[in-house]
Amino acid sequence: MNLKPIRNIAAILLYNGDKKILLQHRSEDAERLPGYWAFFGGGINDNETPEEAVKREAKEELDYQLENPRLVMTQEFNGKHHDGTKYVFMDEFEPKKKITLGEGQGMGWYSLSEMKDLKIVDHDQIVLKYIVDKF
Repeated sequence: MNLKPIRNIAAILLYNGDKKILLQHRSEDAERLPGYWAFFGGGINDNETPEEAVKREAKEELDYQLENPRLVMTQEFNGKHHDGTKYVFMDEFEPKKKITLGEGQGMGWYSLSEMKDLKIVDHDQIVLKYIVDKF
């Protein structure tokens, strides 16, 4: 029996008034999913709740303070290197605030229909189908 370590993650779907979601374009040399478009977020530390983690990740990756992230779904995953749970949060972007990319090769705001043309991993496609009416 080969047990992989557990690594839970928190992801943020930051959306604007046009119901477009901010996505990260991962670097071509990224260890995981190079060149893919993905949600911002990352690992949950041992001493953190999922909400604390998603707030920390938004600050680290976007220099953005989330106001009211709400948990919209959880998703179990079996990864190549670890298994765990992804906690998916949504929060509305406050236009008075600024965002600064801190990780990846780019970012952009996309509607759900525009995302069909992007390289997005299957498990994130499942999330996008689920949140279609959660704005």
